[in-house]
Amino acid sequence: MDASSTPRDKPIAVWLLTCCALIFAMVVLGGVTRLTHSGLSIVEWDPIVGAIPPLTHAQWEKTFDQYRQTPEYRKVNAGMSLTAFKGIFYVEWAHRLLGRLIGAVFLLPFLYFLARQRVRPALVPRLVIMFVLGGLQGALGWYMVKSGLIDIPRVSPYRLTAHLALAVIIYAYIFWTALGLLYPRESLPPPGKLRRFSTAVTVLIFLMILSGGFVAGNKAGFAFNTFPLMNGRLIPEGMYAMQPWWANLFENIATVQFNHRLIALLLVLVIPVFWWSAMRSALPARTRGGAHLLFGWLAVQVSLGISTLLLVVPVPLAAAHQAGALILFSIALFVRHALRAQA
Repeated sequence: MDASSTPRDKPIAVWLLTCCALIFAMVVLGGVTRLTHSGLSIVEWDPIVGAIPPLTHAQWEKTFDQYRQTPEYRKVNAGMSLTAFKGIFYVEWAHRLLGRLIGAVFLLPFLYFLARQRVRPALVPRLVIMFVLGGLQGALGWYMVKSGLIDIPRVSPYRLTAHLALAVIIYAYIFWTALGLLYPRESLPPPGKLRRFSTAVTVLIFLMILSGGFVAGNKAGFAFNTFPLMNGRLIPEGMYAMQPWWANLFENIATVQFNHRLIALLLVLVIPVFWWSAMRSALPARTRGGAHLLFGWLAVQVSLGISTLLLVVPVPLAAAHQAGALILFSIALFVRHALRAQA
């Protein structure tokens, strides 16, 4: 806890970390939803009634008939059975249900802590911002789904990446706030250069996650399934074949995958240097332990990424890779928080 914190802040921190765990699960389940092509199976957004799945055969037929009107059914899943439809429906339904659960787990304790005057006044605006961002995330999720219900049987990679980015931002904001309630600022300020280095590493990991969103949105992981070269070439063929040129950065499969690999390579080079710099500095044990963990988890995440690519994106491995990216980001946030400047 910070110097201004009190013992009553610990339950608040535990509550916020519980919300982080649920958001983490939401991000991973969102990846599974995408990988199993389940995200377009529910064509309506009803925050209240939608929490209950179809219960009768007639309700299932009605829901399935709505799905039959979508481009995904007509162009990809024509002839799908009701049983198969239920399989993808329940994945998307679970994803949305978890979103509702996160809202309840955040709002109800928040109201309780407010009523019992357990929340410091300075913290209230942050908590309100978190709740508002959560509502915007739900709306953005539906905006993303709508992009796949018109002509093209997939969601917009721009909207998908925006949805992912906002989820990670909310997660980071809540996680950072919880860390501030749990850990005090160190009496010895860390070197400014190391703090800035840590910020750069954290931002680079965030950019890697965003680039992964465009890989997912364009299904770029199903192409160039070789490593380290991309189908025998260092620079893949057709990397800047689209016009205007900037569209290649977000829509060209070759460019999108190349950029994701490039950011991963930068992390492979930068994080060991950061670790070495941290080991040469006089840092508390918690900060040094975080730096060790960051270095070690990088190896795990790179292994997951290469394996996912070479095995052509199996769902369990791809979900683990997405989870691994968020774990790496969490560790970077932990280290950056430990290196924050004196008040």
